[in-house]
Amino acid sequence: MVNSVKRSARGLIYFLRAYPAAIFSLDPAKGEAHEVFTIPRGTPDGIQIDDTSGTIYWTNMGKMPARGEEFPDKDGTIECLDLAGQNHRILVGSGAIVTPKQMQLDSTDGLLYWCDREGMAVLRCRTDGGGLTTLLRTGYWPRESDDVLRHCVGIALDPNRRQIYWTQKGPPDGGAGRIFRMGMEVPADTTPDTRGDVELLIDGLPEPIDLEIDHERRQLYWTDRGNPAVGGNSVNRADMTDQGLVNHRVLATGLKEGIGLALDLRKRHVFVADLSGAIWSVPMDGGALEQIHQSSGPITGLVFREAAD
Repeated sequence: MVNSVKRSARGLIYFLRAYPAAIFSLDPAKGEAHEVFTIPRGTPDGIQIDDTSGTIYWTNMGKMPARGEEFPDKDGTIECLDLAGQNHRILVGSGAIVTPKQMQLDSTDGLLYWCDREGMAVLRCRTDGGGLTTLLRTGYWPRESDDVLRHCVGIALDPNRRQIYWTQKGPPDGGAGRIFRMGMEVPADTTPDTRGDVELLIDGLPEPIDLEIDHERRQLYWTDRGNPAVGGNSVNRADMTDQGLVNHRVLATGLKEGIGLALDLRKRHVFVADLSGAIWSVPMDGGALEQIHQSSGPITGLVFREAAD
């Protein structure tokens, strides 16, 4: 049974149902969801909204495999449409990317950033789909795609310090998950393969997935899968410093293969999704998970769009 939390959140959550593939809007105070768009092909994963242009952007991992979670084919896409569910466009496709995962929007510079899991890379493009750029490459598709330690998954941006954070989740329940940081530009005289500014911030995590940043408090939040006995299937937070991540805390446990998350900074709540189709809320300083919605299929990415005053 869904526990509809009667909180005073002012805004809507937009989330992706992996299959049957669709985009929904959700009132977190009522737990009521409405379909915005039926995605005609593929498996969506990461989502962002540009309020200025009224555009929804999402990543599509490509054709759902018959079994397992590997997406080996180079059929991933970056797509968009407007908030009314009209004007659907494919911005990046045609064999350019493999398995795009979490996405972030830099609305100031008009850029989209994402991780490509089986493509083993961090990439960006303009919001019109042009200027596709590889910022980091951890391996080469397809010959190294089976090495899950190379897989890039979650991403967050710190535009004030011109830095990117990302996760490499490692094997399922493997305890080899890592979070990294690097600059938003490839340093001069280096390549995406050889750049020397990559920092390993934390390792030995169960299986870190998606990331979000509270910029005012300089805190990084993430979902983790992995073994619950060692802190997996959880919501996590750590303080961001120039030296790295410190004061790691597990804020809540009990997710069923956690993935997407979004921050309601005004009301101080984390919204988080898992592959059971549930969306949960937990205070940003930790506490019990409260279920606010149950979908008919697995949920991947979500974003919180705060209401205008």
